Amino acid sequence: MPGPPVVQAFDDQAGPAGRLAQALGVPFRPVVLHRFPDGEWLPTVVRAPGTVIAHVSLDRPNETLMALLLACDAWRRAGARRLVLVAPYLCYMRQDRVFQPGQSLSRDVIGTLLGERFDRILTVDAHLHRTRSLADVFGPIPAQDLSAAEPLAAALAEGRPSIVLGPDQESRPWAGRIAQTLGAGLLVATKTRTGDRAVSVDIGSPDRVRGRSVAVVDDICSSGVTLLQTVSRLREAGAARIDIGVVHALFDPVIAQKLRDAGACRIVSTTSVVHPTNTVDLSGLLANALKDEIAP
Repeated sequence: MPGPPVVQAFDDQAGPAGRLAQALGVPFRPVVLHRFPDGEWLPTVVRAPGTVIAHVSLDRPNETLMALLLACDAWRRAGARRLVLVAPYLCYMRQDRVFQPGQSLSRDVIGTLLGERFDRILTVDAHLHRTRSLADVFGPIPAQDLSAAEPLAAALAEGRPSIVLGPDQESRPWAGRIAQTLGAGLLVATKTRTGDRAVSVDIGSPDRVRGRSVAVVDDICSSGVTLLQTVSRLREAGAARIDIGVVHALFDPVIAQKLRDAGACRIVSTTSVVHPTNTVDLSGLLANALKDEIAP
């Protein structure tokens, strides 16, 4: 008889993966990664003849993806009958259409790479701004996009925000859910991007935020330029308090200090990506979605 499901992960994600295993009441086993002098990976996995729940966030995709693909082969060879990918951050989703001739469509590439190897995929707040659902990415493979809006709102409640600000129109539905949870007003800024690190943000009338506590929320922060611009505009407009909530903290920790220097009181992020600003543990959210995997 196959044993209970096992959560497995690379060493750099042992913390969140171990908490997920604890929440599910199943064992956690690390994947040993050996790196050859030429940079090639050799993963060694623990034999698990039942279900392997692979907790692998893809925030460093060019390094992590190859290790994950090799681990999938190792898990199958070690007898795994079912592979479930828990990728709290799902990479290469921003390029969801061909914007200029000669470009790739990375969303479809990542969908094929992962969809052909896993039996089920879970992620959190995937970049689906121009994609209807994960079914458009992974086809018939069961895939679920969980929302961190509620636990992130709970973390932001400490600052008692009366306004939740989304940095652009794409953030409106997501920021709106957080505002509704907090019982706060919603303000959506206008963002103009002319390059990866060239962004201007217009928050509109300063009267909306003057003297008020504002929570700036975003699903992804990579360079930090958008948030820096937003915090600066809010400080200029006379906001009394500015907190920042981010689901996927991809930015360099140095940026966190720049955000504080610009006027941010608190920066909270989820454990979708291991980061010094982590405040919101996603293990409960993920475990709740995986309950059926451990049912007798």
